[in-house]
Amino acid sequence: MCDPTLDYLYGRGLIRKRDAAEVSWSHAVNTRRRLKEALSGPSHMIEADVILRGRDPREPVMAHPPDTDSDMTLRDFLQAVKPHGKGIKLDFKSLEPVSPSLALLDELLDEASPPLWVNADIFPGPAGEATPLDPEAFLRAVSGLPSHTVLSLGWTTGWTAGAENPGYSWDMVQVMEQTCRRLPHPVTFPVRAALLASSFPQLCWLLQQSDRFSLTVWTGSQDQVKVQDLLPYRKQFDTSRIFYDLLEPLRVQLTAQI
Repeated sequence: MCDPTLDYLYGRGLIRKRDAAEVSWSHAVNTRRRLKEALSGPSHMIEADVILRGRDPREPVMAHPPDTDSDMTLRDFLQAVKPHGKGIKLDFKSLEPVSPSLALLDELLDEASPPLWVNADIFPGPAGEATPLDPEAFLRAVSGLPSHTVLSLGWTTGWTAGAENPGYSWDMVQVMEQTCRRLPHPVTFPVRAALLASSFPQLCWLLQQSDRFSLTVWTGSQDQVKVQDLLPYRKQFDTSRIFYDLLEPLRVQLTAQI
């Protein structure tokens, strides 16, 4: 199945064309205040982090480690977002909250719900120091999600200003492709914008392996990114194949280039 995100947004008149660069994002929507801002703003997709609360009741809440609690549970989050028609991207940094979160998704969302993306880093990537989730365990846990759910499967990465930062290697993309080739879901690969210039052959090859595959380009808050480094990908592939989860000025600058 191909990614239904653009069809959903375009069919409701929320974007002007089936161009993934048209899609805008709200990030780290892990509090009630941030959620209120995101729901009233122009973003099409709301990204949030899910952990298991560090005290009783042990339930999924919206927070990014090292935080252990939040003023908003995942149930609260899903119930609030659903009526607004905005897409959801849930980011998991550990396996612990995955199963109880999937039970809530099954209870609260249905076929007519907005786009749902489920994100985890499952392999070590360029200069990545964080521990990725076990790929077999994570994919086994999410295997029962509806086939229209987008699996966002990435690599842990690092980036250092003034250094020669390595890109995504052939081994990295080949292992990822072998892992994802038989999945029934659409898959997007989150890739770090600052590493794209040194990864063009590898990531082009990865996208060419299946029409279920897309890229989601993201950037760290301190990363130095040139729009010129992103343009070769935009020219090489149909604009429906690459999402840009970037700070808004950079995303607007990119869309103005073509």
